[in-house]
Amino acid sequence: MASESTRRDFLKISAVGLAASASAKQVSALPQNRTVNVWVTDDTTKCSPAKPIQWTNAAAGTSVLVTLKPDIRRQSILGFGGAFTDAACFMMNRLSTDARAKLLHEMFHPSEMALSVCRTCIGASDYSTEVFSYDEGDPDPELARFSIDHDKKYVLPILREARVLNPDLFLFSSPWSPPGWMKAGGSMLGGSMRRRYLRVYADYFIKFLQSYAAEGAPVGAITTQNEVDTDQDGRMPACIWPQEYEIEFIKLLGPKIAEQKLPTKIWLLDHNYNLWGRASCSLEDVGLRKFCNDIAWHGYVGQAEMIKKVKDEFPDVGMHWTEGGPDYTSPDYLTDWTHWTKVFSEAMHNGCESITAWNLALDEKGRPNIGPFPCGGIVTIHSESLEVTRSGQFWALMHFSRFIHRGATCMESQCADSGVHHIFLQNADGTNIAVIGNSGEARSVSLQLGNLITEVPLRKNAIATLMWH
Repeated sequence: MASESTRRDFLKISAVGLAASASAKQVSALPQNRTVNVWVTDDTTKCSPAKPIQWTNAAAGTSVLVTLKPDIRRQSILGFGGAFTDAACFMMNRLSTDARAKLLHEMFHPSEMALSVCRTCIGASDYSTEVFSYDEGDPDPELARFSIDHDKKYVLPILREARVLNPDLFLFSSPWSPPGWMKAGGSMLGGSMRRRYLRVYADYFIKFLQSYAAEGAPVGAITTQNEVDTDQDGRMPACIWPQEYEIEFIKLLGPKIAEQKLPTKIWLLDHNYNLWGRASCSLEDVGLRKFCNDIAWHGYVGQAEMIKKVKDEFPDVGMHWTEGGPDYTSPDYLTDWTHWTKVFSEAMHNGCESITAWNLALDEKGRPNIGPFPCGGIVTIHSESLEVTRSGQFWALMHFSRFIHRGATCMESQCADSGVHHIFLQNADGTNIAVIGNSGEARSVSLQLGNLITEVPLRKNAIATLMWH
């Protein structure tokens, strides 16, 4: 125990030293001029330019709501995005060529929403047109039957189209279930993994990664299982993974990825905040750490502060928020942008380097869907008219992804008012970004940076992105 404690202390000290070194190289966050450009979403406007505001000298006794602390620098940002589920790609494929090109341009082009970190499914999820894996049927330990033909119909063409618009698009992929023959019960719907197939399943992953790369969709990271701790009562593709199985599998898969020289990382867990204890225990395994240094989090159960419990213990481990979506039956589905601003900001405050929402697109009833949940898409494509509408989550993502670039540094910001949601970053080019959400009544939100202050007028249920040089 003493040696492990010493190792952790060393990692903490090293991380602090690296952060201080990186901080010294960064451009000052203090403004070179006093103008702050502002973009606002509220009930009257959507991510639109507002009247610029000014930094002024803070007077004695000025009431400060949000304090910006550029001297405290944290994680680097990978990006923002959503999931190319089978269902999302099916709906996008229903659009005309021109309509689809317009929607994808809006979502992925660097001049627009600029989504840059997106998820794909390894086989069927609950948001698929059918239950399928890449090798269904009787046991096939040689994987002679393996094929990604299902994804060639519309998933891979949509992925390639998005990559043309944003060549820096980072894809990570997750399975909801192994092929049924690898599981107790023999079905992709619920059940648990059989240990004797772990090595074969590692080969299955390698075939998937090689096949996707050959189709022009290289995958930058994989998670071993979507939501390792539930089988969803057998109502959808799902699989329980005991912790020891996940650790053993990563130790089998990691060397195979290295042997094939694949540029793919392994992310642990891919489940809720409340499983932070499991994540910490897994990271104690030295063999696992040779191949896995990132954790994927979902925000359905627990609090974002639980991420920080793991980050404090393992400061060199990357954190990623990999799933969360709106409920299409909710009355504020189209207007809940401040809710998602809060969710995204809290995840980033606690160390997350990327934010990836759930389905990029579904129809007005959350379809196609073979599972039990009423999830809505980031956008809705109406099943009959094919009209595209944008959710509140869409507009929240826009305020982050359009302005915060890959390589940005997250910096400290503090606020005592729980109705104000905030995040403060600096892009690699020295541009400073603050995203402020106001879920309370209309008010003027004051920000302080050093001895300067500015006031942001916000309506009720409003977001503002601020930019200054």
